[in-house]
Amino acid sequence: MTVDKAWPRGAVTFLFSDIEDSTPLWDRHRAGMRPALAEHDALLERGVLSNGGVIVKTTGDGAMAAFSSPSAAVAAAIEAQRAMHEAGWPTITPDRIRVRMGLHTGEAELRAGDYYGTAVNRAARLMSIGHGGQILLSGTTAGLIASGLPDTANLRDLGEHQLKGLSRSAHVFQIETADLPRDFPPLRTGD
Repeated sequence: MTVDKAWPRGAVTFLFSDIEDSTPLWDRHRAGMRPALAEHDALLERGVLSNGGVIVKTTGDGAMAAFSSPSAAVAAAIEAQRAMHEAGWPTITPDRIRVRMGLHTGEAELRAGDYYGTAVNRAARLMSIGHGGQILLSGTTAGLIASGLPDTANLRDLGEHQLKGLSRSAHVFQIETADLPRDFPPLRTGD
């Protein structure tokens, strides 16, 4: 993959997403998941690109995106979650696509069309402890956007959690808006 000169460098905010329980959805809707996944990809891409981000790669039923601004990354996550929440998902009814998202900001190495480093790992691990419909932020990202949240959003402090494979625990926050689900089961950390 060729890296565009506009790809973020320095402090980058990474957004990882993943469809919750995609394997059972594929089992129940073999033909219907193809168009549902294409719609998911389009909605996520629209949210990322309209907020100045880049899709670094798709990861099967999710994606990795990068932003030069943490506020833009949060806006993209909210926009994509709203679009997913409002989508009808007619090809997999009565089921729905529910996407979990994790955002973390930090330094990463950009080479050969991909990012490498602990900031990338933290964002991916953060996403993995969430639930479909949930947007999780690291304490680092939350601190950077606290005064720049969209008017319709607020942060819920979920406390310190150990992320799989990482030596330092993470202070985790959840983005909440009035038009998206806000109550989820406990995070999947094993704490």
